[in-house]
Amino acid sequence: MNHLSLITKREYLNKVKNKSFIIMTFLSPLIMVGIFALIGFLTQLNNDGVRTISVLDESNLFANEFENTEHTKYDILTGLSLEDAKQLVRKAENYGLLYIPPAENVDAIANKIKFYSEESPSVGVMNGIEDKIEEEARAIKLKESGLDPVLVSKLNIKVRANLETFDGEKTSKAGSYMKLIFGGAAGYLLFMFIIIYGNMIMRSVIEEKTSRIIEIIISSVKPIKLLLGKIFGTTLAGLTQFTVWIIIGGALMIGVSAFFGVEASQGPMAQQQAEMMKQASQNDEAQQMAATIFQEIYNMPLANLIIMFILFFIGGYLLYASLYAAIGAAVDNETDTQQFMLPIIMPLMLAIYVGFFTVIENPHGMVSQVFSYIPFTSPVVMLMRIPFGVPIWQQLLSVLILFGTFYITVLFAAKIYRVGILMYGKKPSYKEIYKWLKY
Repeated sequence: MNHLSLITKREYLNKVKNKSFIIMTFLSPLIMVGIFALIGFLTQLNNDGVRTISVLDESNLFANEFENTEHTKYDILTGLSLEDAKQLVRKAENYGLLYIPPAENVDAIANKIKFYSEESPSVGVMNGIEDKIEEEARAIKLKESGLDPVLVSKLNIKVRANLETFDGEKTSKAGSYMKLIFGGAAGYLLFMFIIIYGNMIMRSVIEEKTSRIIEIIISSVKPIKLLLGKIFGTTLAGLTQFTVWIIIGGALMIGVSAFFGVEASQGPMAQQQAEMMKQASQNDEAQQMAATIFQEIYNMPLANLIIMFILFFIGGYLLYASLYAAIGAAVDNETDTQQFMLPIIMPLMLAIYVGFFTVIENPHGMVSQVFSYIPFTSPVVMLMRIPFGVPIWQQLLSVLILFGTFYITVLFAAKIYRVGILMYGKKPSYKEIYKWLKY
């Protein structure tokens, strides 16, 4: 055990003292915040302009529906032919021309409306125009049918079933989405951590193998302790780097918002969220929905989630890290690692897809349950299932299987490590590695 702590310390210090590691630790948050600031600035710059859309409505049914907004101005044309309108719009360099032809009824107009522009218009602009026309067309058809559109609108009833478990616990669809988002974020974070730091472990093993230092070390230390020390040391270095990124990145984001005027609220998504919040404050139903979401977050088993997130995060990372280390020991350079990467990436990808496509439909279905026990997918799938309520004994059983599999895997990885670390100049195959396991 003493050797293990020494190797872990050595590996950790080697990583954190490495110049490239130090540079990337402090440079990465700067790059990320710089990219976000640039996106915010460019988005703001892109949205500052005002689009002028000319409307030639020969049906005289929809022209009054187009009202100017902050970024879109509608120019209603009258008494012009279509060709004259096109020339006028091109000469004025307007954003585009919306042409609504004359027709006997609303149904005949639907597929004859055209939008002329120099370049393809944005999806948002076209959706807005189509929504306005559809809304007015619906009102016209209701009037033609002898119905009052306002009265019909009031007659619409939205059904919201109140969900409740047999034990009296209230749930909701919004709460289900919140649980899925939480589980998905936790699983995706683990996925990214494994990819980034698993590759770091693999490269570290390859570098040590090519430098031949390993021949001296392995004469006095058992391969499994050497392997575990490398995994633990690199993991601690990764967590250190991750913590520094969060602290520096958070401080920089606050600094950018405060001093450079590039606020997160300037992005299009943020603007939509702000608009939704504004509507929410004016809409009783939206207020009720927001209150439901906060209640669902409050009702989530947060302590259970945090503890299980830590356990599955550690177990899942160690399991995959041991495989990355074994691959690093088997090859002489990073080019040769490609043939072994697919069996590692595939379970991770499968876990993500199974999590998103099956857990949301049926978190307690057979497929979801099976994949939440398979150790190569359980760290992602079980984390997605836990917010929906999984018995503690099932969670603990999955954790035990995960750590048990890690123990077995690290034993096999140590065998590959023991032989592969001293093999040079030979490109390994799956058959060759299988032989190493029997030595």
